[in-house]
Amino acid sequence: MTVTCDKDLSYTVIRSRRKTADIVVERDGRVLVRAPKALTDRRIRTIVESRKLWIYKTLAEWRDANATRVLRGYRNGEGFLYLGRSYRLLLVANQEEPVQLKSGRFCMRRDLVESGHATRAKEALRHYLTERALERISQRVAYFAPKVGVASRRVAVRDLKNRWASCSANGNLAFHWKCIMAPASVIDYIVVHELCHLHHLDHTEAFWNEVDKLIPDYRERKDWLRTNGAAMDL
Repeated sequence: MTVTCDKDLSYTVIRSRRKTADIVVERDGRVLVRAPKALTDRRIRTIVESRKLWIYKTLAEWRDANATRVLRGYRNGEGFLYLGRSYRLLLVANQEEPVQLKSGRFCMRRDLVESGHATRAKEALRHYLTERALERISQRVAYFAPKVGVASRRVAVRDLKNRWASCSANGNLAFHWKCIMAPASVIDYIVVHELCHLHHLDHTEAFWNEVDKLIPDYRERKDWLRTNGAAMDL
């Protein structure tokens, strides 16, 4: 259900078996209200009204962040993010793998670009980053799961559209492949965040207390993701 409460503010309500309501601004600028199934539309409107200033502030920050979005071309010297650092692209003629990271550069087969279709080059780099993301995130989930006090879960890495990660009803974890572009410390925050959802489905004080136990500076890491997320793209 999508509701317009002001001429410049609308929000989408998603109901589930959660206990409390939560408002988030997604990476595409949509405002989502995740609410318990029994919560009335009137009560949801009241909650949105009470947090309207926060919503407008967050939307303004989102617009500022997206104003710095970079359009990248697949040419020698172009920079692409990996673990928080920018690596320059080097087009090479003889290379078995489509993409390799070596000698401080992303080395890409020249034929992927010279075909005239940037889609091939983009897909090759995305495939490479997805594989690296699955390796690293799986390792970090295995490392942090016992510290959070949960069993290590199945990990998937794919395009999650406007979410960095998700936790399914049966406890399986999914992460956006773009997470691998963030610094290692921010990836750890995302991993711990999702593992803590196995204890608390909502973003309650109890949930953030669990995150704080392992990531005391989680607010700084969360802010980094909010500020730099728009630049994490191909």
